[in-house]
Amino acid sequence: MTEPSKVPAADQTLAILAHLAAQRGPVPAATIAHALALPRSTVYHLLAVMQERGFVVHLPEERRYGLGIAAFELSSGFSRQQPLARLGRPLVATLVDRLGESGHLAVLHGRDVLYLVEERAPRRPSLVTDVGVRLPAHLTATGRAMLAELPPAQLRALYPDRAAFASRHPQGEGAESDAADWSYGRLKRVLADVRTRGWADEDGEVTTGLASAGAAVVDHLGWPAAAIAVTFPDDAAPELQERAVEAVREAASTLSRRIRGVR
Repeated sequence: MTEPSKVPAADQTLAILAHLAAQRGPVPAATIAHALALPRSTVYHLLAVMQERGFVVHLPEERRYGLGIAAFELSSGFSRQQPLARLGRPLVATLVDRLGESGHLAVLHGRDVLYLVEERAPRRPSLVTDVGVRLPAHLTATGRAMLAELPPAQLRALYPDRAAFASRHPQGEGAESDAADWSYGRLKRVLADVRTRGWADEDGEVTTGLASAGAAVVDHLGWPAAAIAVTFPDDAAPELQERAVEAVREAASTLSRRIRGVR
């Protein structure tokens, strides 16, 4: 049985902020009170305080409340402190030690992936997926893992037409990854396979001769916060590939729990 909070006002305030963050738009105070089983008077009082501090904004014409600029600043502070990199780096390092292959962690930035962590295994070649590098998301294991977690409308907004599909190779090279060979229909088929298996792969689409397996890190709303992947020779033994898939899924699951504050 969960013990009552020793600071109920703080607990209720955080519950309201978490509820607002989970909504697609501003909501009435009565809806908040009903969803959290709180007295309306308590909700109105706490909303007023949060409004004064800028954490909540009131839309009087709509009689609704939404997150304010102070809440956005908290999010920006979260990004500046790079907690994903801090929490993810030891997991990627363990992954590399366990498999003897290089690993990395990336986040989704528009239609690109941005690499935050890169751990190279001993006697393995340097990868293009260095820290700060951006690559087209639809060509990478990390990108596909994260794209597979997006709602259809969000995915379609990212890829409205064929022009949205960037290429890693000049025309005539790397036929599998040429922009001309990609379409929204093909992307949907690839991502459907990712969702079915629970992990993503790519084979030679980033670097010829190398393949990768990746899995998504999801936040408390089920949105992709990051992805972890490992890269190995595309002719690696099936046993190594199976171990790589198991390891990246385990690492991604662990990081998902940690960013939600769960051990």
